[in-house]
Amino acid sequence: MKKNELSILIPTYNNDCTELATALYRQAESVGGLRFELLIADDGSTNRCYVEQNRKLGALPHCRFLECPENVGRAAIRNFLASKAQYQWLLFLDSHMSVDAPQFIENYLQSEGTVVYGGYVVGEGEASSLRYLYEKACEPQHRAEVRRTRPFQHFHTGNFLVSRDIMLAHPFDERFRLYGYEDVLFGKVLKQAGLNITHLDNPAGFRTFEDNPHFVKKTEEGLHTLHKFQQELRGYSTMLTYIQNIHIGAVKQLLRLWHRVFGRLERRSLCGRHPNLTVFKIYKLGYYLSIKN
Repeated sequence: MKKNELSILIPTYNNDCTELATALYRQAESVGGLRFELLIADDGSTNRCYVEQNRKLGALPHCRFLECPENVGRAAIRNFLASKAQYQWLLFLDSHMSVDAPQFIENYLQSEGTVVYGGYVVGEGEASSLRYLYEKACEPQHRAEVRRTRPFQHFHTGNFLVSRDIMLAHPFDERFRLYGYEDVLFGKVLKQAGLNITHLDNPAGFRTFEDNPHFVKKTEEGLHTLHKFQQELRGYSTMLTYIQNIHIGAVKQLLRLWHRVFGRLERRSLCGRHPNLTVFKIYKLGYYLSIKN
């Protein structure tokens, strides 16, 4: 049965989401018989230019622009949006994503399931961009047929549809204040609740890549999050699984020593004009193993 009501929810932080929001609004408006709303929530952006630009979206019919006075984090801002939504179906899109398919919203409305993840495709980028190189290397894993092999581990918050009842019953864990892994734990929570994730071939576009220093910093922040919640994320994180499979303690000690000696040089290289994915992987392993309890 086709879904006939939809709340489109966009959390944003220091980003101009007017192009994405406008594209989604136009698509929703063109669907006959659809009751919809568009909610944008600014999570305490420090760049007021972005806030002023996004605030203009509130002038659109069926659209609200919500502002948090301070940054509450990726989990809490999504829970906040869900609590403010009035319709039964919630479509979450990260503010840096793009929508290219003219039937993007229609595809979700026709989909089966109460939690539906559409995936994403990587746009064009530069060889000097570490984020682009990383996302491009991971792109084969984002195909729907691959995601379906491990449906709860291959879930991301950037582009998904969920029943409001499920979202309110199983909100994102708001202990996740820093970057990363709130979506991984959400997948685990859904599995434990006996719910399913439907993997649809309905990708959003990933076309905005932050500069290398910012991406390295975000990666480090995510590794701290992973370390803090490692017990809860065990079995759902590729990094944790990889480290668990290193059964020889001396190998871990060698990786820590390597990071202590070469970590700064690796980081400098990753932040420069010629980043390397192998160096990135070694840096992440050494960084994680060097985090103190």
